[in-house]
Amino acid sequence: MCHLSLSFSDEKGQNECASCHLDVHQNTLGNNCAMCHTSKSWVIEDVNEIHFNSRFPLIGAHANADCFDCHLSDNLLQFRPLGVECFDCHKAEYLATTTPNHQSAGYSTECFDCHNMRTSGWASGGFEHGFFPLTEGHAIVDCTLCHVPGSIQKPSPECESCHLADYNASLNPPHLQLNFSVNCLECHTTKPDWKPARFDIHNDFYVLEGAHAAIASECASCHAAGYVNTPNTCFGCHADDYNQTTDPNHLAANFSTDCTSCHTQNAWKPSTFDHDASYFPIYSGTHKGEWNNCSDCHTVSSNYALFSCIDCHEHNKTDTDNQHRDENGYVYNSVNCLTCHPTGKED
Repeated sequence: MCHLSLSFSDEKGQNECASCHLDVHQNTLGNNCAMCHTSKSWVIEDVNEIHFNSRFPLIGAHANADCFDCHLSDNLLQFRPLGVECFDCHKAEYLATTTPNHQSAGYSTECFDCHNMRTSGWASGGFEHGFFPLTEGHAIVDCTLCHVPGSIQKPSPECESCHLADYNASLNPPHLQLNFSVNCLECHTTKPDWKPARFDIHNDFYVLEGAHAAIASECASCHAAGYVNTPNTCFGCHADDYNQTTDPNHLAANFSTDCTSCHTQNAWKPSTFDHDASYFPIYSGTHKGEWNNCSDCHTVSSNYALFSCIDCHEHNKTDTDNQHRDENGYVYNSVNCLTCHPTGKED
C-alpha cells in the first residue's frame, strides 16, 4: 500500500525511489532506480546497455562476463564500485604470465597497451605490434623468439639482427661467400621457408626469363659447379644438349652454338628457324606434312648444306628424265631440282 490517506504527498523525484522501495543494493548503486529498472519490471534486460553509460563499457571479452565475476558480495545484490584500471581485475593474470614474463620484463600494467579489448582472448589477434608487422613468416606468438627473456626493449628491425645465422648457414647459394646483402628483403618476402626468392640484380649479368625464370629459385640448376665464373652464354650451359641432339645432329652439321639463333628461351620446340623463308618451304605448300625428320631430306648428317630431292620423292631417273626431255640444261640431281623448283611446285 502506497497512500495511507487521501492526502497525497508531492510527487517523488527519480532519486527518491528509496522513500517507497527498499534499497536491496544497500546504497552501492546510488538512489536512482531508473538508471537500471523501469516501472514495468525490476528485471534488467540489457546489462551491457546500462554498463555502456558507466565508467566501464562492456566490450570484447567483457561483454560475455558474468556480473558476479567482477562484483563480489555476500548476497549477490551489492555492486560496489570497482576500479576500472586493467590491473585492478587482471593482476593475477599479469603476475602469472611467463611467456613472456610480464613482471620481470617490466611490461605495462595497462593491458590495452598490447592487447585489444575488442577481441575474445589475450592473444587472439589483439597484440599491438605496429612497429614491426607480425605477418606470414613473422606471425609468431612466442615473444621470446625475438625478445631476449627479461627484456621488452625493441630488438633491431634489421633482418640480420634475427637471421644472421640463417644467412651464414645458407649454401645454395652461399650468401656469405658471395657477399650477398644482409637485407633479406632484397631477395625474399616474409613468407615462411624463404621461398620464393627473387634476385633482381641477377639481370645485371643474365636476365632470367622464359624457361630460365621457372628455375630462378633453384640456383644449383645453373650453379652446380659453384658461383664464380659461371658461364652466361647458351653453349656454356647447354653444351650437353647441343652435343647430344641427333635430329638434326647439331655437332656434325656445325650448327651455331648460339641457341637463340633457332630457339626461344621458352622451350626448345618449336624452333624459330625459318626454313621456309631462308631455304625451302617445308612448313607450307606441297611439302607441308610430307616429312617427319630433318634427315628425310638432309641425308648426310655431317653437312646440312647437302640435301636430296630424289630420295624424298623417290623419283626414279628414268621417269624423271622422260618428264624433262624438253627442258634445256636438265640434269638429274637435287641441286638442279631446287634451281628450277625453288618453291617446290611442279611448274
